[in-house]
Amino acid sequence: MTYWTLNAVFLAIALAVSVVALLVRRRPRLLPLAVTVLVLFVVSAVFDNVMIAIGLVGYNRDLISGAFLGIAPLEDFAYVVGAVLLLPALWYLLPARAALPAPAAEQETR
Repeated sequence: MTYWTLNAVFLAIALAVSVVALLVRRRPRLLPLAVTVLVLFVVSAVFDNVMIAIGLVGYNRDLISGAFLGIAPLEDFAYVVGAVLLLPALWYLLPARAALPAPAAEQETR
């Protein structure tokens, strides 16, 4: 299985959850998503290249496409797209937790 195949499975799930959230919400906030994608891509590009350069992470050359951003394979950036699709969708779709009551002030019984 190549990294693109693995990415396709993960991104298909993320996209499906996002579509469900979009059907429920109808009006996505595109500017925050665009800014998030941009920031995550820049941060990922920097730190992925550093981690690969110092040998913390490696890739099997037979399983990658050969397209790189610096020394990081393009496949490595799919999680950014997945996170931007999936996390806001889950945030919207999952029920909010009920607020816990404030703890009662302890009374001294001495």
